[in-house]
Amino acid sequence: MLRSLSIRDVVLIDRLELDFQSGLGVLTGETGSGKSILLDGLGLALGVRAEVRLVRHGAAQASVTAEFEDALSPPVRELLAEHGIDGGGDGDALLLRRTLTDDGRSRAFVNDQPVSVSLLRQLGEILVEVHGQFESQRLLNPSTHRGLLDAFGELTALSSSVAAAWETWRGALQARESAEAELEKARRDEDYLRHAADELAKLNPQQGEEKELAARRTVLMHGEKLMEAMNQASDELTSGRGVEITLRGALHCLERVADKAEGRLDGPIAALARAASEAADGAALLDKAGGDLDLDADSLESVEERLFALRALARKHGVACDSLPTYGQDLTAQVAALEDGGANVERLRGEETRTRASYVETAGALSEARKKAAERLDLALTGELEPLKLDKASFATAVEALAEDSWGASGMDRIAFQVATNPGAPLGPLKTIASGGELARFMLALKVVLAQADPTPTIIFDEVDSGVGGAVADAVGERLARLAGDFQVLVVTHSPQVAARGAHHMQVSKDSAETQALTSVDILGEDARKEEIARMLAGASVTEEARAAAKSLLRGGG
Repeated sequence: MLRSLSIRDVVLIDRLELDFQSGLGVLTGETGSGKSILLDGLGLALGVRAEVRLVRHGAAQASVTAEFEDALSPPVRELLAEHGIDGGGDGDALLLRRTLTDDGRSRAFVNDQPVSVSLLRQLGEILVEVHGQFESQRLLNPSTHRGLLDAFGELTALSSSVAAAWETWRGALQARESAEAELEKARRDEDYLRHAADELAKLNPQQGEEKELAARRTVLMHGEKLMEAMNQASDELTSGRGVEITLRGALHCLERVADKAEGRLDGPIAALARAASEAADGAALLDKAGGDLDLDADSLESVEERLFALRALARKHGVACDSLPTYGQDLTAQVAALEDGGANVERLRGEETRTRASYVETAGALSEARKKAAERLDLALTGELEPLKLDKASFATAVEALAEDSWGASGMDRIAFQVATNPGAPLGPLKTIASGGELARFMLALKVVLAQADPTPTIIFDEVDSGVGGAVADAVGERLARLAGDFQVLVVTHSPQVAARGAHHMQVSKDSAETQALTSVDILGEDARKEEIARMLAGASVTEEARAAAKSLLRGGG
């Protein structure tokens, strides 16, 4: 809820700090005192379009800061995270700040982090709902009506099932379309596919074969040099008595006297023994390497032919040599699909038909439930209209079937709240209601009925009682108080009956100084509040009778 509002240099406001509480708060004051300026200031903090006229004359910059407590609801957290903004603040508090310079430049901040005005507006729409002041009102937007009706009718779970059925159907449709496209392409390229698949099958490339063949080719190309080097190495090892025989001879000489050397020959004996063994192993491995070396010219030709064939086929199909086995499998699968005669497409078509039927069934159930919920909503709202002097108006929730190409995750219906303000007049969009108090009262009735379906933490009504008095004004006040049992409600009012219902009362006044007029706001205590309501009842001259009537209203309203 709105915890505080700080306004600097906005129109007639020099410096203003306001604290708010839960429940019903009322703002009163004489016409022209500046009540609308407070809403203009709050609108800046909520991201409403800024106008240079709002900067106080003579000031370089206007600024407004709105603090909200218990504000980090899941939608707010999600929005902040989406824009990389730290929730921060004190607990679940949120600070929205806006500055506006006298040359029209505007800046927005959330928890003192710079953000776009668009983000500020999105947060403002979640945190505060204003009726009668700002041009944009969510309840007037038909795009919100479907969600409101579903929430009112407790259809959220069924609506989620429809969304899931829609996604399943769309997935099946896309799978069928993809399979059909692939089959059509395969049929167009059938000759090529069969030739390419046969070509790859005949060559039968293996993973890693190119690297192995390239290495084999390198050895064969340098075979003569390799053989010459190995022969020379073998000669060196076997010339004279031979390295191994020489080493073992030396080892034998030392072993005969080792027992008389007191261990001094143990190291040389061990080293010579290892050397003799390694020399023997080296000679054996050299012989084996020589035996394995195939210098057959036909062998080199065969390796090169295979290697070049692999590389040529890889270039032909635009893939790496190591990808040829997988590519061949894909071609074989496409040929198999052709030979399959489209059975897979038929299977997918059947799945699409099944999932469409499931969607239609689930969405149809939602449509019927919406129609029943619409009847309950219409009945409930109609019951609110007469006490608010709107008994000549009628309200209906239209649940219209959409053409199939307009179906979606939200179902098969278009939902719209429609009204007619005079008997016999055709129903039309909610936004066609005349502006002013009539519209605000209609919004009040709708908000009362949809309160739990559309739980905005703070609701503001601007002159919802315009043009009414007596019992109608009292009915307005009673409904505002009822709303305030669940939400923070602020109302700008000229009606003493409404003002008397408030749990908190703020008086807006304009003081004329020597150079300029300034708006101020006072929090009224019990006596001051009675005097203000008496003024509202009597006008310029407050009488004792007015004070007695004010006391009576306060006793009844409180």
